[in-house]
Amino acid sequence: MDGVVLVLNQNYEPLNVCNIPRAFRLVFGLKAEVIEYDHHEVRTVTAVYRAPSVIRLQHQIRRPRPRVKLTRREILARDRYTCQYCGRQAHDLTLDHIVPRHRGGGHTWENLVAACKGCNHRKGGKTLDEARLRLVRPPFEPRSDIYSLFTPYLSDDRNEAWRTYLFLGRN
Repeated sequence: MDGVVLVLNQNYEPLNVCNIPRAFRLVFGLKAEVIEYDHHEVRTVTAVYRAPSVIRLQHQIRRPRPRVKLTRREILARDRYTCQYCGRQAHDLTLDHIVPRHRGGGHTWENLVAACKGCNHRKGGKTLDEARLRLVRPPFEPRSDIYSLFTPYLSDDRNEAWRTYLFLGRN
């Protein structure tokens, strides 16, 4: 029963991804309907069921805008693997707090940037003015979109039917 299922809102808007047991609970609990089936079957002692690939909820769900997780990888991707102080591109970058944490700076999107080891060492626990450094561009929280949320699952051929509901088209 390994596999994932695309969950659509009542208006066919992509909501999230769940596992097959959760999808079966939603379908058998009459909270969702199956829109597309997967290629394999799930066998129980008394019955055989086709595994769903896409389900649609029976009632509209309001949800907040999804957010990108604050991780090292996402910060480096946001900053395009470029030091935000000198502009040098590298893959051995560190993360730097613009306002040092010991001075009240938070661990937030707006306070973290990618920095090369030299610039990070030069800045140390100082503020930008004290270190006489400037940012190449101001940090920001990236927006989460359908592409970034769901395309990692499209490498599995069983999820090819998802493209219709994700507005990505067929290759």
